[in-house]
Amino acid sequence: MEALPGLSLTEDVSNTTALHTAANQGYIEVVNLLLESGSGVAAIAKSNGKTALHSAARNGHLEVIKALLEKEPGVATRIDKKGQTALHMAVKGQNLEVVEELMMADPSLVNMVDTKGNTALHIASRKGREQIVRKLLSHDETDTKAVNKSGETAFDTAEKTGNPNIATILQEHGVQSAKAMKPQVTSTARELKQTVSDIKHEVHYQLEHTRQTRKRVQGIAKRLNKMHGEGLNNAINSTTVVAVLIATVAFAGIFTVPGQYVTDPTNIPDGYSLGEANIAPKISFIIFFIFDSIALFISLAVVVVQTSVVVIESKAKKQMMAIINKLMWLACVLISVSFLALAFVVVGDHEKWLAIGVTIIGTTIMATTLGTMCYWVIRHRIEAKKMRSIRRMSMPSKSRSWTMSVMSDSEILNNEFKKMYAI
Repeated sequence: MEALPGLSLTEDVSNTTALHTAANQGYIEVVNLLLESGSGVAAIAKSNGKTALHSAARNGHLEVIKALLEKEPGVATRIDKKGQTALHMAVKGQNLEVVEELMMADPSLVNMVDTKGNTALHIASRKGREQIVRKLLSHDETDTKAVNKSGETAFDTAEKTGNPNIATILQEHGVQSAKAMKPQVTSTARELKQTVSDIKHEVHYQLEHTRQTRKRVQGIAKRLNKMHGEGLNNAINSTTVVAVLIATVAFAGIFTVPGQYVTDPTNIPDGYSLGEANIAPKISFIIFFIFDSIALFISLAVVVVQTSVVVIESKAKKQMMAIINKLMWLACVLISVSFLALAFVVVGDHEKWLAIGVTIIGTTIMATTLGTMCYWVIRHRIEAKKMRSIRRMSMPSKSRSWTMSVMSDSEILNNEFKKMYAI
């Protein structure tokens, strides 16, 4: 987990995470460890819609439930594909403390219905859980007149499933059969109230989920900025080394020209002076001398800037690096031309084809390299400009939903996450 914290979010074919398994088995230490990686993992549901809280509630793991609710309170109202909450799952078991914990977390859970219209009281009555039925009936907000889609109250369900003790308890608390009850003229209002309650819980969950998602996105953005900063620093350090190397080579090249020098004072050829290189008048040497000198001074200028200027802000650092990079490109081109010019001097007129061949090879390599780098630079700038336009368009639209806003941030983040780029 320390080496790969993202493992806590991995899922199998049924969308089951490690947290689901740990919660199902009641491994509280493992659950706490997984929750430390981020509260969002508690909200992940399996393919059947069940969260880790559903699994823990069904198996009566009280400490696991407390840990999950403390980290992700909104998960209490999550429903699975059958419309059942964690309380529906808890009343199927026999752990009364789990039921109490869930009811304290959100009292409205007691009246939430599944896809068949069953409340927690219906489920507990069908399963024959006497203590849980008593606990539900002692809750002031419990709707004892709730009728499911089969037209049954909890009393009808208890009788239908052969639980006479449960039926007696329900009857003592005034729970009647649906047939004995008067027509529910307020059924529409009750359904509307339930719908509003469901919408409220769903909105609450969406807002909480959005907050957690935004928090994760911001965390990823910080890590990306750190990676960008480290990459820029590495590029700056590498550029300094390369600049020193080019300056060294260019400086040494002037004093190691082939063909020797005019050293005999008694035998100085016409047009030459003492100490002058024998190849000085040749056009190839003149090209070498000029280009090598320019490369030398460009490299020295880069070294002076790199060792003198301290840049803290990331944007300014990128701008400086972009300028220095172009200067280094120019220095590399100049030193390459110097080498090729001197190659014609070294091989002489009889072997000029060797120099021509080296020139073709060198030109092809440099042109391909610089062409590719120019393509990367242009592409990166176009994409950066596009992302800035997207941000400007999305910022003023306050009427958009939180979810849409977070999705936009996520998309932008994914687009900005590149393993490498050129500046």
